[in-house]
Amino acid sequence: MLIKTILAGFGGQGVLSMGLNLAQAAMLEGKNVTYLPSYGAEVRGGTANCTVAISDEEIASPVASSPDFIVAMNQPSLVRFQNQLQSGGLFFINSSLVEAEVSRGDIDIVSVPANSMAEELGSPKSANMVMLGAFTKKSNLVSLSSVIEALRNTLKNKQKLIAINKKALLAGYDLF
Repeated sequence: MLIKTILAGFGGQGVLSMGLNLAQAAMLEGKNVTYLPSYGAEVRGGTANCTVAISDEEIASPVASSPDFIVAMNQPSLVRFQNQLQSGGLFFINSSLVEAEVSRGDIDIVSVPANSMAEELGSPKSANMVMLGAFTKKSNLVSLSSVIEALRNTLKNKQKLIAINKKALLAGYDLF
């Protein structure tokens, strides 16, 4: 079964690393994966998004015209992607930064105060990991242990960053 996810936000919010971590976790579980990052020339402060496709079979195209899941870490991402989500899909919203309501009644909204939770943990830059933890729990695409293992592989020999990010992942995961 092919599942596509779009993760979007401002450059510098860790959206691309969130998607890469998800893709690597799926690969650790033996799934077929594509990861397609997209960002503007200005990167930090500009818009950034990525598409992650996970499947038990080969993936023909990494493009997600109607994804199953969308993660919006900021207001512009909500506006840009809300109409692309397929009916019945899950829309994850960083409620710390997103104020507008979603104008669709055929999708489920998952509100995660990612920035607020990261600040409470003493690590404002880990909002992406809080969101990834919540996404992992609600989507059931990959296991939490695979996400943590992928994080360890990405942050090799950076024990302090691994600890901070793992704490943020668990906080998001335990939110639901």
